[in-house]
Amino acid sequence: MPIFAAFSLAAALSTTAPDTLEQRVAACLACHSVKERGDAYFPRIAGKPAGYLYNQLRNFRDGRRHYPMMTYMVTPLPDAYLREIADYFAAQHPPYPPAAAGSGTNASAAQLARGEALVRQGDAAKKVPACVACHGAALAGVEPAIPGLLGLPSDYINAQFGNWKNQTRRAAAPDCMADIAARLSEADVASVSAWLSQQPPDAAARPAANLPAPLPMSCGSMPPSQGSAK
Repeated sequence: MPIFAAFSLAAALSTTAPDTLEQRVAACLACHSVKERGDAYFPRIAGKPAGYLYNQLRNFRDGRRHYPMMTYMVTPLPDAYLREIADYFAAQHPPYPPAAAGSGTNASAAQLARGEALVRQGDAAKKVPACVACHGAALAGVEPAIPGLLGLPSDYINAQFGNWKNQTRRAAAPDCMADIAARLSEADVASVSAWLSQQPPDAAARPAANLPAPLPMSCGSMPPSQGSAK
């Protein structure tokens, strides 16, 4: 849906009194449709941990993330309302759409090998932990607040790393992803995004209940009970 149409929908909703959750998330569905479209600009949020979705809604509302349409829609909403929205989308598990074509489709075998190595093993020399150390062995995310990484277009992943590098996307301190992004070269980011985007997601996969080991670095988005290695 064009951005102006989404704004109009949000404005219309603000003048009514929705009495069902489906009505309340109608503006969200204009872009983040439960029936996935594989859009490189509006990522899949269905099935991601509710704590992660809630954190992102707060980040847009409180100025840690920047996207005008998201900011417009969530600025007046209280925490309880944001939790309702997060819970709604976390409970949805639609089939994955065909992978969106993107820059990752042109990756060489060497680039894909580098991407897989970073995802599964990290890079000790750069002090970059493996993606699986935080996002789970299946890369399906971890409750309550770590997202899954599969089913996202390579261009979207590249854009988010760029936002962290440029400090236009932030999270609660200590911002572990901003630290990791700063340690990765553009070539590394392209390799990771290409490899991730080419992995077929498992429609039955769900976020893991916990990690088998403490997080490899402190991360402000996760509860202290998860712990972290120094």
